[in-house]
Amino acid sequence: MPTLLEQVLKIAYEAGDAIMDIYAKGFNVELKDDNSPVTDADQAAHQVIMRGLQSLSIQLPILSEEDAEGFTGVGDDGRYWLVDPLDGTKEFIKRNDEFTVNIALIENGRPVLGVVTAPVLKVAYIAAEGVGAFKIDTTGQRHAIQVAGKPDKETTWRVMGSRSHPHPALAAWLNKLGKHSVVPMGSSLKCCLIAEGKADVYPRLGPTSLWDTAAAHAVMLQAGGRLESLEGEPLSYANPRETLNPSFVAWGH
Repeated sequence: MPTLLEQVLKIAYEAGDAIMDIYAKGFNVELKDDNSPVTDADQAAHQVIMRGLQSLSIQLPILSEEDAEGFTGVGDDGRYWLVDPLDGTKEFIKRNDEFTVNIALIENGRPVLGVVTAPVLKVAYIAAEGVGAFKIDTTGQRHAIQVAGKPDKETTWRVMGSRSHPHPALAAWLNKLGKHSVVPMGSSLKCCLIAEGKADVYPRLGPTSLWDTAAAHAVMLQAGGRLESLEGEPLSYANPRETLNPSFVAWGH
């Protein structure tokens, strides 16, 4: 698993380079059938990741946001790659730099390996079962990370909020939580900040797709965190024909 993690990290960095080339030059924006935006950079990163994963000695089906129709189904061993070539396309378009490359390995419904890179911010979060969770900082140094644990009753909860997807029921959920402050952010960086102990919780009361959460979910798990439905069930990736997640909460304890 450590070798595979390094190989996937290299692929994610290469995809990030392709994204940055387009970020610097300018890009076209189109709307998909569900009215979500897609850019040249999404497609370029997708191609890099597909080539990279297909060149590995381990050959597994690949479910990518940019070619969900091409997914052949979960492998006989219960494994497949789950990819969001550019998570946070709206942040990319707004040029606020809060977008990521997400690659996860799913095994029997669980994310057992995850890589999240933030090309502009020059940081990465990586994790795998048996390896642990790490942040790679802007100097390339690696630091083992873990969640902060549950805040005590006197502490203000540090809440991550979606920058581009507000939800009308969020205020009521937060009132039940108690004393809190909300920091908005785009893409899977929200879960990664919880994994490194810089935030406590991220409620997502609205639709996301499997590829939005899987890589950061792997990082969260290895850092001691949880991603659960509102009913307390762990998010599962066992049935990728159903690409939408339920509403969920990422907990840093």
